[in-house]
Amino acid sequence: MTQNLLDLDLAGLTTWFGERGEKPFRARQVFHWLHQAGVADFAQMTDIAKSLREKLQQQAVVQAPAISYAHTSTDGTRKWLFDVGVANGIETVFIPEDDRGTLCVSSQVGCALECTFCSTGRQGFNRNLTVAEIIGQLWVAQHSLKTEPNRTTGEISERPVTNVVMMGMGEPLANFENVVTALGIMLDDHAYGLSRRRVTVSTSGLVPAMDRLAERCPVALAVSLHAPNDALRDQIVPINKKYPLAELMAACRRYLVHAPRDFITFEYVMLAGVNDQPEHARQLIALTRDVPCKFNLIPFNPFPDSGYEKPRSEPMRVFREILQDAGYVVTTRKTRGDDIDAACGQLAGKVADKSGRVMKRIHKEAA
Repeated sequence: MTQNLLDLDLAGLTTWFGERGEKPFRARQVFHWLHQAGVADFAQMTDIAKSLREKLQQQAVVQAPAISYAHTSTDGTRKWLFDVGVANGIETVFIPEDDRGTLCVSSQVGCALECTFCSTGRQGFNRNLTVAEIIGQLWVAQHSLKTEPNRTTGEISERPVTNVVMMGMGEPLANFENVVTALGIMLDDHAYGLSRRRVTVSTSGLVPAMDRLAERCPVALAVSLHAPNDALRDQIVPINKKYPLAELMAACRRYLVHAPRDFITFEYVMLAGVNDQPEHARQLIALTRDVPCKFNLIPFNPFPDSGYEKPRSEPMRVFREILQDAGYVVTTRKTRGDDIDAACGQLAGKVADKSGRVMKRIHKEAA
């Protein structure tokens, strides 16, 4: 069976080479060619013996997801739709800034958690992405963007992607093993060499998987909170019925023991008239009093038939100032790429939905 080498971290690649009688340093060489140089053609790996290159051509491939299309926003944001087979597609977004380039990576085809304000959740769920499909998004972005100059400085960077956020389609911790393996490749100095502080996993609150992540691969953590009390969160983030806020806050405190940052980022999509009132801000203060954190307020990005509206600026200002006056660091996410449907909550891709039988499995795996 042909092996896709993008599915393997360095340890896995070393084992795979060892099973074929090759020394460990050969795995490191190939790993470097794959991820640092972005080379998919074994014939171009010039410091590897010809006999090994021929063996690789017979037994292995380097296959990232195929690009169905790529769009660029007026603000420089880039969105790719990747074809992951059987009428399924995933979306990946690159957000360029003067001092960094952030790639928003998907972890599943769709999402089974059914958050009511999220376009991805409305598409249903089909399957988890493989390691190659997850890391392949970074592989494509990093190496295709190398030839493009910075919009401000005009300089070309060897590593245009400086930050990765697992905030694209899907719940990363519901695809735990594949996501953790991909995270390891992102952090590996022989691959992308990203700092743990520059890699963020976002979760809607799968509490047991948060504990496992803290043990296996602690990176920066963002929690999709979106409501300050259980009654409201049960409605808009249904996984809260399984892991209510008291359990979630306790898991956040446990995670901070291992985290590379000394705070949790709470993401909070502002829904007009739903969760954006002063009393909601005060409830958030009471909820998070014992959790070192910052808040990232996200104006809702409309999509067809969502049933929600974008908040007005004045309620957002009041909400933000209540949190700031209580001593919290609060940022308001700048909407990027909304003209190409690349803004937060707008990623939809193409999903052949299998949600009906998936939620039970996700709860079982998380437990």
